Amino acid sequence: MQFMLCQGDTTQTGGKELIQQWQDKTDSWIWVDLYDEAPDEEQTFLSEYFNLDEGVVNEAQRDRHPPRFEAFKNYNYLLLKPLDAESDSLDFSTLQLAMFSSERFLVTRHSKQSPYLAKLWQTLQQEGCTDASPLSVVALMSERVAQRYGKVLLDLEQRLDLIEDELFDSPTDTLMKELVGYNTSLRKMHRILAYHVNVFNGLRQQLSKTNHHQHDQFNDIYAIIERFSSLSTVYQDVITDLIEAYISLNGHRLNQIMKVLTIVTVIFVPLTLLVGIYGMNFENMPELKSQHGYYILLSVMSGIAFMMLYLFRRVRWL
Repeated sequence: MQFMLCQGDTTQTGGKELIQQWQDKTDSWIWVDLYDEAPDEEQTFLSEYFNLDEGVVNEAQRDRHPPRFEAFKNYNYLLLKPLDAESDSLDFSTLQLAMFSSERFLVTRHSKQSPYLAKLWQTLQQEGCTDASPLSVVALMSERVAQRYGKVLLDLEQRLDLIEDELFDSPTDTLMKELVGYNTSLRKMHRILAYHVNVFNGLRQQLSKTNHHQHDQFNDIYAIIERFSSLSTVYQDVITDLIEAYISLNGHRLNQIMKVLTIVTVIFVPLTLLVGIYGMNFENMPELKSQHGYYILLSVMSGIAFMMLYLFRRVRWL
């Protein structure tokens, strides 16, 4: 549990003793960062000092919950799902970040370590809070969430261009497996982004009534996250088209193989019939006594083969 007291251009970090100073100094605001705390103690602390709703605190403490926004009388509650520090591709995992913000306090709670949040904390500690406010910190974190999802999607665009070229040059099962994996991950990402679109839409509408200055900033964040949500849908469609193209190419190759096998089978069926007939050892087979019977049969078999090839050529099978 970390505490930072901001007043003018100065900051002060410490423990719970800063809460009393914050309560005494009405022109200050406090940032409390919670990570890996005991749920019961956390619940008691937030209820006692910040009068936060017990239900949303329980919600923030859950391991998994969809992103959500709710406006209360004295504060706003924002639950986001940023990518964690190790995620830089579609093989991603998320952390749960809850932010409770008002004019005088900011409470952040996260399920994993957040390097960017730690960087913001250090920046405020070193440079002071002259231009900072609880809502501006929320805006910076929100923008970071959108940018990281966007980077993953834009990197995927380059990979999809390469896959498309490889698919038509040499389609392999490895490419198909990669595309199916991307499609599954994109479906998950699109669902998360769709939740975020609703969250930031609700937040910007709330700020349009209470904070016109910050409304413009969150309106931009909403536009970014909506764009990336739409982009994830576009990439899903592209991947679906590539998968269908792979299946079509494989189907075409299989048809070509079956065509060759069919031609070979049709040619050799009558030849096999003739060989079978004249391979029988009966006494009364006059052709067996013919001096040129062997050559005649070979000629007939060759004629049948060439005639079949000519017919296949006429119907454009060859």
